[in-house]
Amino acid sequence: MHIEISTRHGGLAPEQQSYLHEKAEKLLKYFGRLMAIQVEAEHRKHSWQVEILVSAEHKHDFVAREEGPTPEAAMDQCVHKIEQQLRRYKERVQNHKGDVALGGIPVPSPEPPEPA
Repeated sequence: MHIEISTRHGGLAPEQQSYLHEKAEKLLKYFGRLMAIQVEAEHRKHSWQVEILVSAEHKHDFVAREEGPTPEAAMDQCVHKIEQQLRRYKERVQNHKGDVALGGIPVPSPEPPEPA
């Protein structure tokens, strides 16, 4: 998996960059089939905006964008959003057959006993 961190209008300290990289790596525990993660940090007047683009297998892309006072705070909020998206997607992929029981054979409902 490839992790790319870029900045616009400012720079990140090495500690900040390693923090963003570690947080991005933790996304693998929610969904193991990730192809690439792009983290983009943008310095604004009084805040930082962080955007995460995650590419998973079979052309599924996940995007989260958050703003915070520091890049670390914005990254934490972004990672939380991406985690939710990955959990929902993984759940949908695992349960793609729905609630069909016994391989598609309809289960008859029990009939009430007839009075004697």
